[in-house]
Amino acid sequence: MAYFAELDDLNTVTRVLAVNDSEEHRGHEFLAEDLGLGGRWVQTSYNTHGGVHALGGTPFRKNYAGIGFVFDEDRDAFIPPQPFPSWSLDEDTCLWNAPVPYPSDGGVYVWDEDSLSWVGVES
Repeated sequence: MAYFAELDDLNTVTRVLAVNDSEEHRGHEFLAEDLGLGGRWVQTSYNTHGGVHALGGTPFRKNYAGIGFVFDEDRDAFIPPQPFPSWSLDEDTCLWNAPVPYPSDGGVYVWDEDSLSWVGVES
């Protein structure tokens, strides 16, 4: 299967649909015209995350598109929504990084924007 993301006027992903491999070469036309869905469709790779292809193939557009992601034409990348104002975009992966690395002690943490720190979650 091939996957295509529909973009709104601000290049925000509104939905992602699968297309048979036989239609991959013209997926945007297949969705917009043949199925009558209209819109602007851009191909995305189900196996790409953070600029790495999970199966060892060629990464495509940095990340698999999801609803709310933005397609950055200059970077040719799908970028997820920024989770917190303090997080910065990694140009190589097009993923957001916290200003403090996630703890590596095996615990479970959530980000606290007020203190700009990871806070442990009790189980």
